[in-house]
Amino acid sequence: MEARTKIALVTGGSRGLGRDMALNLAKRGNNIILTYNSNKEKADEVVAQIIEMGQKAIAYKLNTGNIQEFDTFIKNVAQHLEENTGSPNFDFLINNAGTALYAPINETTEEQFDTALNVHFKGVYFLTQKALPFLNKGGRIINISSGLTRVSIPGSSTYASMKGAIEVFTRYLAKELGPKGIGANVVAPGAIETDFGNGHVRDNKDINDMVANFTSLGRAGIPEDIGGVVAFLCSEEGRWINGQRIEVAGGMAL
Repeated sequence: MEARTKIALVTGGSRGLGRDMALNLAKRGNNIILTYNSNKEKADEVVAQIIEMGQKAIAYKLNTGNIQEFDTFIKNVAQHLEENTGSPNFDFLINNAGTALYAPINETTEEQFDTALNVHFKGVYFLTQKALPFLNKGGRIINISSGLTRVSIPGSSTYASMKGAIEVFTRYLAKELGPKGIGANVVAPGAIETDFGNGHVRDNKDINDMVANFTSLGRAGIPEDIGGVVAFLCSEEGRWINGQRIEVAGGMAL
């Protein structure tokens, strides 16, 4: 009997880390559903790359900070899967989508705080809740956190606090979903050279040099450092890793 092709849903999969996660998951033989917030062109490019690999892919527009969109999104995904695979279910949920915020505590506005909360914690919590009925037994949830939950750098209190909440949430997911055979883990990247935060790490030489100087492997990260780790955690080889926070940061601030 031929093995069933597994399906991964990657939020924020059109660029940066999410793009590399989607591509690495596809390389391991998974079909991909990805979301994008505004850049349909980039999302379509990722879909095309995955199809060239011989896997199936589709992109949906989704604001992961707007919970009101979630019911329609999940309904559309389930309908698409039912029509194309005979089942509305999928196997892997990768909560990656995010936005940057760099502001000292005394300058952070309530609006900034609420936006970060909706995208990085509340949105992740309730999108996961909506997805749970459609996750196959043996599935995995991978939540993306940050090295900033361990290393405190001024200006990131709001963002890091939300990511800290995600790390606690993930342990609870692992505990509550274990009886269903579903695992949950956190991947916490260090500082990565992407367009995240308007290229904060990639394009600012002072920041890039600072990161390189306190990272034992001597450089800032790149997206290609992260996607393969996420794909591994969704593989059979990673099946016994559960409820863990894995920092992928090249030995940052050891």
